[in-house]
Amino acid sequence: MKFRVLAINPGSTSTKVAVYDDDNLIMSESIAHSSEELSKYKCNMDQLEMRTEAIEKLLEEKGIDVKSLNAVVGRGGALPPVKSGAYRVNDLMIDTLKNRPVLDHASNLGAVIAKSIADSVEIDSFIYDSISVDEMSDVARISGLKDFERTSMGHALNTRAMALKYAKDKGLDYKSLNLIVAHVGGGATVYLHEHGQMSDMISDDEGPFSPDRSGRVPCIALIEECYENKFSLYDMKKKIRGKGGIYSYLNTNDLRKVEEMISDGDKYAEIVYDAMVYQMAKAIGEMATVVDGDVDAIIVTGGIAHSNMFTSKLKKKIKFISHVEIMPGENEMESLAFGALRVLKGEETAREFK
Repeated sequence: MKFRVLAINPGSTSTKVAVYDDDNLIMSESIAHSSEELSKYKCNMDQLEMRTEAIEKLLEEKGIDVKSLNAVVGRGGALPPVKSGAYRVNDLMIDTLKNRPVLDHASNLGAVIAKSIADSVEIDSFIYDSISVDEMSDVARISGLKDFERTSMGHALNTRAMALKYAKDKGLDYKSLNLIVAHVGGGATVYLHEHGQMSDMISDDEGPFSPDRSGRVPCIALIEECYENKFSLYDMKKKIRGKGGIYSYLNTNDLRKVEEMISDGDKYAEIVYDAMVYQMAKAIGEMATVVDGDVDAIIVTGGIAHSNMFTSKLKKKIKFISHVEIMPGENEMESLAFGALRVLKGEETAREFK
């Protein structure tokens, strides 16, 4: 029996939509949302109706009847810590994402939209590898300040998909490997996959900076900035996530433009670029120590992994640790759909959110 799955991935400025018949992609589109359109909404969840209608309109235009679907899967949002894999979307999950999410994030809309569309035709809805997948070890949770426990929130979906793909392509058992997976895009996160468990990770607010996120910054200076200059909570969050990283130095978050600046002889741009590579290399080295250097491979993924300049510079610094595999892009739509398909085919059991 063939299964048809609709996958939905809401991002900060777009909503990606894909339809799969088993493992065959039959439709994939990205619905862009302009800054003018998004400025009307106070928070991401306020965009629910607008984004749902845009998806339904797209499906109608593409001739995809929602009644032909067997399941809908959405990107998992900022829930309290969950395990990897599939979760069935239930009322408690919807209430949590709408009223008390861990973070106001566009991905919170994934489960809510998925359930809305699925319920209209009485089929199942799922999330898969939520951004809040947290399998960190007890020792990894210690931050150095008792009031602040380290938690896992980042690119779990893509990093786990790439780790699984690497193992499959090499004919290896994922659960037998120690893999470091670095996702480098608008944000940067580094995960350690230790024998099938994401036992530690470095999030985009405690590790290397990226095109528009500051990463790890000096704590004392940050505290003084908050109090002495009387910035609002919103201002400070925007400063580190949206106006940080490359953007704060060069007024652009487009790495292609930065590479052009370097080619044109801009030495300052080159220093900033090299610093991003430098910090990513340090983060990968940091993860290697967790497994005493026993690393089977380092996987570099995300949009920036398409850059030959970035990957060649990074590879030079980390190749002494282990084999480096460059796997560019974000296979998030495939990862979502295939996760739901495994549940429909009885190859995986969906968890219940409690």
